[in-house]
Amino acid sequence: MEKEVIISIKGMQEFEQTGKDTIELVTRGSLGERAGVYTLRYQESELTGLEGTQTTIEVEPERVSMLREGQVNTQMIFQEGRRHLSMYNTPYGSMAVGVNTRHLYAQLDAAGGDIEIDYSIEIDHAIVGRNIFRINVKQAGDTVLKQ
Repeated sequence: MEKEVIISIKGMQEFEQTGKDTIELVTRGSLGERAGVYTLRYQESELTGLEGTQTTIEVEPERVSMLREGQVNTQMIFQEGRRHLSMYNTPYGSMAVGVNTRHLYAQLDAAGGDIEIDYSIEIDHAIVGRNIFRINVKQAGDTVLKQ
């Protein structure tokens, strides 16, 4: 069963070529739970530069996975102290991206919660940037979206 939620996202990016950039977004989405894994879904917007993309975040006890489908297609896995490789597919081409998670905090339950991930991005084994994103999830009401 999924519930409608309000998702507040604050993303901070720092890349060598472009400096620091901060994006804040508040959107509606859904939160569900199955076998102890919480799933958060929302549509990206023009503000994030990923309009036409659905983001799904799965929170497990020791890791968080983020799947994006649409204009951009990727699956990124965040696990503190670990490096994971993924493909990042855009309309302009594909590239292999390494994700090194420095810090991971994820506390979700049926009422909502918080996720914070601090990670660096590498391309061709060279670190090109650092991202920190914080997500807060709150119930939008008792509306059940689907079972």
